[in-house]
Amino acid sequence: MKIFITGGAGFIGCNCAKHFMEAGHEVIVLDNLSRPGSNLNLEWLQSLGQFQFIKGDIRNFNLIEKCLGDNKDIEVVIHLAAQTAVTASIINPRKDFEINALGTLNLLEAVRLSESDPVVIYASTNKVYGSLENLRIRRNAAKYELIDYPNGIPENFPLDFHSPYGCSKGAADQYVRDYHRIYGMRTVVFRQSCIYGPRQYGVEDQGWVAWFILSALDGKMITIYGDGRQVRDVLYIEDLINAFSKAIDRIHFAKGGVYNVGGGHNNQLSLLELVEIMKSVLNLKARYEFDSWREGDQKVYISDISRCTTGFSWEPTFSPLDGIKLLHSWCSKL
Repeated sequence: MKIFITGGAGFIGCNCAKHFMEAGHEVIVLDNLSRPGSNLNLEWLQSLGQFQFIKGDIRNFNLIEKCLGDNKDIEVVIHLAAQTAVTASIINPRKDFEINALGTLNLLEAVRLSESDPVVIYASTNKVYGSLENLRIRRNAAKYELIDYPNGIPENFPLDFHSPYGCSKGAADQYVRDYHRIYGMRTVVFRQSCIYGPRQYGVEDQGWVAWFILSALDGKMITIYGDGRQVRDVLYIEDLINAFSKAIDRIHFAKGGVYNVGGGHNNQLSLLELVEIMKSVLNLKARYEFDSWREGDQKVYISDISRCTTGFSWEPTFSPLDGIKLLHSWCSKL
């Protein structure tokens, strides 16, 4: 297959490109290289094999249309290019909208107007469900727990776009879904939870697992916003890419679908639990301090992944402990 990956020099994108290159597919990577670490990820990819790289921005419709027009045999589009931080969206909501919402519309229109009919995989987010502030939760010593949703939040949970980031990603989420209904495009929406793994140059407001480990290795103070009991269901990068692959292989079933993809109930982790793993397992001296809660932060989010499990025979294979060890090994070599 010929596969077009937007944001292909980012954390998820470069791992996707590696996976499909090694499987023998022809890969085209689009990235504007604006994110710290993307140049390094591009150099790493170039050391692995041949692929086509296009330096460009998802906000440039003419460029995206030309990419699809020049490659009429593209069979899969994996749309990962995005502004990924809630805090950055609050500072500059217009830029956030232009990248996430308008950029996605540009891609969808370019695909619709092209002569091909590629599968479109869209990386959405659990933030489309909002802050979940009205759910009953239980506070334990090291984490929060959902009382009424023990298996996690399902796809039919009411949408509640919170923060400019939630609005822009949520709007794109619904556009991708609707382009299947209205135009018959073969789209799949994955509402991703906390994805982590090698090649993730985490920063304070995005990629928290990597950020904690990198900060500890550099001897930096870690700021925990809130009380540290916040919980996410973490998913190792290889498990996410496996979900993408299974959806592509079963596109006759998956097209038009919306799927939560995360670690699920069995792979939940709080900030305090990660700190404890860093200390007791990785032997890191993790220094941290607390600060005020951040706007729109979910105290606990767990994905109900049963729809993925049933539909694709997919489930996570990496435990948090195993995945964190692999991430730490990569971080230690930087």
